[in-house]
Amino acid sequence: MKTRMLGTLAVSEIGFGTMSFASTYGQAPDRAESLRVIRGAHDLGVTFFDTAEAYGPWTNEVLVGEALAPIRNEVVIATKFGWDIDPLTGERRPGLNSRPDHIRRVADAMLARLGTDHIDLLYQHRVDPDVPIEDVAGAVKDLIAAGKVRHFGLSEAGAATIRRAHAVQRVSAIQSEYSLWTRDPEPDVLPLCAELGIGFVPWSPLGAGYLTGKIDTATQFAADDFRAHSPRFSQGARDANQRIVDLLAKVAAAKGGTPAQVALAWLLARAPFVVPIFGTRRLDRVAENLGAAQIDLTAQDMARIESEFAGMTVEGLRLPEAVLSLSYR
Repeated sequence: MKTRMLGTLAVSEIGFGTMSFASTYGQAPDRAESLRVIRGAHDLGVTFFDTAEAYGPWTNEVLVGEALAPIRNEVVIATKFGWDIDPLTGERRPGLNSRPDHIRRVADAMLARLGTDHIDLLYQHRVDPDVPIEDVAGAVKDLIAAGKVRHFGLSEAGAATIRRAHAVQRVSAIQSEYSLWTRDPEPDVLPLCAELGIGFVPWSPLGAGYLTGKIDTATQFAADDFRAHSPRFSQGARDANQRIVDLLAKVAAAKGGTPAQVALAWLLARAPFVVPIFGTRRLDRVAENLGAAQIDLTAQDMARIESEFAGMTVEGLRLPEAVLSLSYR
């Protein structure tokens, strides 16, 4: 697989997000199978793996650390801090916590869970309005100086915040939701990334599975699957948004691919510093998604997709309002 740059950090052009191995999409899968899929992704060319302390909490970092231990020197591991998680019980408390002393403490805990001596890319998971971003960047800068962290990132941050953080410690990557049906980063954040030489990592590039074409109004979600409570996954929204999937399917048929591959290829074609991270529990889906790198969307293809999408309206908020309020601050 080809590589792309997140600032000065080289990664595979498509990365693997491991949140789906936690309980976000219902009951967590079998551990042995999870290890097989994560390691299998590397066998297929992935070198960029994404986790977070909040996934579990904690259990996902342990899983990723175990899966990647035999190949640690061949991969880039990204994780995230920022939620207020009780350091003794692992209970996720309401609100955020990016105080510098908290960042230093959780970084050590992350290293232990991942079983490594450094974190390749450490993100702030959400911007904490109670802590100046300069203090956050300064804390990560100290961790970089200590050799515990190598690169700094922000997730779902606004352009002004990114610029302020970058002035203290170089930001290597911004991670935000981005896909054909979620275009929020385009007006301000993507141009700023291009200006400052920052990589951009789209999460949920397949619309939490919807853009693959394998979800319709008849799909039933378990009560503990976050999509059961997501505005964009209501039956009405799924029905209204079907024509977006139909557009991807039409392009896929012309290109000899699948809707999922076209959705990822669309992101790869947006800018050379864009590195999407998809998530799946199945190794065959990993292989399918990585096939996006072989889908060549020409400038004419991109213009045609844009022209048809311009006549569509995306129904449903991408996240519940309470969660959405934490973005782009």
